Amino acid sequence: MYRMLIVDDEEIITDGLAVIFGKMELELDIYKAYSGREALNLLHRTRVDIVLSDICMPEMDGLELMEHIRRSWPQCKIVFLTGHSDFNYVYQAIQAPGVQYVLKNEGYPKLIEAVMRALQELNDTMQVNDLIRESKEQLNTLETLAQGDYFRHLIHSVKADQDMAGDFVRLNIPLDASRPVLIALGSISDPESSRTYMDRRETALAVKFLSEKLLKERTVSLGVIDRYGDLIWLIQPDGTGEASQPEDLEQMIKFLEGTFELIQQSCRESLEVGMAITLSAEESAWSRLQVVYDKARQVQHYRAGDGERMVQKVQLNEAAAPDTMRDRFMQGKVETLAAHLEAGRKEEFLRLFREMAEPAGQECTRGNPYLTELYYTIALMLMSYTNRWEADQEIGASGLMQLEVHRTWGEAFRYLEDTAGNLFSVRRSGEQKRAAGVIDRICIYIEENLDQDLSLVRLADVIHFNPSYLSRLFKQERGINLSEYIEDMRVRQAKELLRRGELKVAEVGSLIGYVTPQSFTRVFKKWTGTTPQEYRMDVVGG
Repeated sequence: MYRMLIVDDEEIITDGLAVIFGKMELELDIYKAYSGREALNLLHRTRVDIVLSDICMPEMDGLELMEHIRRSWPQCKIVFLTGHSDFNYVYQAIQAPGVQYVLKNEGYPKLIEAVMRALQELNDTMQVNDLIRESKEQLNTLETLAQGDYFRHLIHSVKADQDMAGDFVRLNIPLDASRPVLIALGSISDPESSRTYMDRRETALAVKFLSEKLLKERTVSLGVIDRYGDLIWLIQPDGTGEASQPEDLEQMIKFLEGTFELIQQSCRESLEVGMAITLSAEESAWSRLQVVYDKARQVQHYRAGDGERMVQKVQLNEAAAPDTMRDRFMQGKVETLAAHLEAGRKEEFLRLFREMAEPAGQECTRGNPYLTELYYTIALMLMSYTNRWEADQEIGASGLMQLEVHRTWGEAFRYLEDTAGNLFSVRRSGEQKRAAGVIDRICIYIEENLDQDLSLVRLADVIHFNPSYLSRLFKQERGINLSEYIEDMRVRQAKELLRRGELKVAEVGSLIGYVTPQSFTRVFKKWTGTTPQEYRMDVVGG
């Protein structure tokens, strides 16, 4: 949501424009200032996207204010509204980019048109395509990160994506989703344990770019870094033919074996790191990427020696028959479950949980070590969130560690699912209670400070929220705009003071935050249908 600040030293103009634009469905947060100095104070406290300002004001005129805006918020659009027809003012205003000039006697339609134009300019500025064109120098880095994220998702997700070909095109991945792929895994060993995370990351990227440069002579390949900091290469023969002939595949395997030896040599001499390579000796379908990758990691783990000069060829497909009972990435998936719980994504949580718990419905043996590990791993995660959210009374977390009370695996995992469902309810209830508590604090503050600055920016400072979120949260909780609530509270207090008959009308207005009697009278009449004086006469007489 964009923010618009209206500035004019004539209060009736400022308030009137705020009412007009407030009634339009423009998705605007509207702020008011009655002088250039007041506007400047607000601009120092929060972002403003459009400033609608008079030019000719005392102390600080609109042109001086414009210079401050340019320094603080260069993307801000300015619309000058004035009755001043002096050419010098007009000339200075229209020379600045992002500035429009509207005469007061041109009427509201012309002013609304100028604000709409400013909104369109803001929208155009924020177009993603424009931002991408301005960031061409970073494109290769961004593309590398996106491709890595995508393949890590494929390897560690529950199910492979359906539209891989479309994803490859969008991410500029040079591989063919309709053809099988060769997989290689490189494990980097760094003798310098003092290297930082970024040092290790830069080393892995250097190996990736070097390998792609060498492999492109005969293959189409892509290297990505997995979650453990190791390198995965996805490789296809160069060309557009169908599946490779056995002799062609054998020749390419030889080429890869020799090329990876060169890469290992370069790692030792230039980067001072070692690298063990496990290379699949056969092509795999993309649907088996997860299984083949898992087998490659097993082979790496059980290698003979340190493997730093070894390129090990393995029949990964043949050796990687799927095990329906064993979850290949249990810990990683439990971490994903925790992320879904933390973010309140209940449907995603349940989908992954049921996929992981599927073997429990097929297994009758109570002593199964894998299901025991899976149960307690998930149970510990749920207990952690129960403790963190102080929800033991609602959840009863002590039962999570009592696997023996469940008669079957199916019953045990249904208990975990029910517990997770209760945690999601607690999370949602907690959000609602915290939101209600924050709004209660704001209402108390308003009641105790009716004669003070109760602008949206000031109230947002009180609870350390951004103004737009506070405005939306208040409307969501109380069903009324914050500004309307403040006016209602002020009018209620005014009625009480007027009934007492101890103060003059102007003094009552000042005590509840209205600078001028005219402003107080206008708001009071809007809410009650009578002026303050008329109300006093009706209630107390005389």
